[in-house]
Amino acid sequence: MTEIVKERRLGSPAVRAFVALGVTVALTAAAILLLGEAAYDWGKAVHVIAVIAWMAGMLYLPRLFVYHADAVAGSELSETFKIMEYRLMTIIMNPAMIVAWVLGFWLAYQAGWFSSGWFHAKLALVLALSGMHGLLSVASRRFAEDRNTKSSRYWRIMNEVPTVLMIGIVVLVIVKPF
Repeated sequence: MTEIVKERRLGSPAVRAFVALGVTVALTAAAILLLGEAAYDWGKAVHVIAVIAWMAGMLYLPRLFVYHADAVAGSELSETFKIMEYRLMTIIMNPAMIVAWVLGFWLAYQAGWFSSGWFHAKLALVLALSGMHGLLSVASRRFAEDRNTKSSRYWRIMNEVPTVLMIGIVVLVIVKPF
């Protein structure tokens, strides 16, 4: 039995995501209660750290797919890519995305941004980025099952999508054009 199969026995993705979300919300609430007024700045710092970790994974995973798509199914190289992709998704990307979303909503609420046009545009781009995350998650499972049908060229192109979304998000947050 491969290591990737053993790791997947830790529970369904939905259960792990629900537990991770619950833990994140509980820790966020505890931090807000303990830190008081300083919670906003700490929340912003942790939000930025989570976004950086999430983006690192969003930029790296499609690059792994570029090389995995050319690897022979069942080969040692392919099996190594499966482990790398699984760990990147479950240990870094999923938790970072959850923390970024939870703290992002809390920060937006605290700052009163829900009525701002730039925030709506940013939220649309973050939703698109989350959709890309979902696409990468599905692709990771397909690679793990040796069912990838996409070429390395496809993954080279998809590797650019998170970058374009990130640029739009950063410009909206910093410039707040409307």
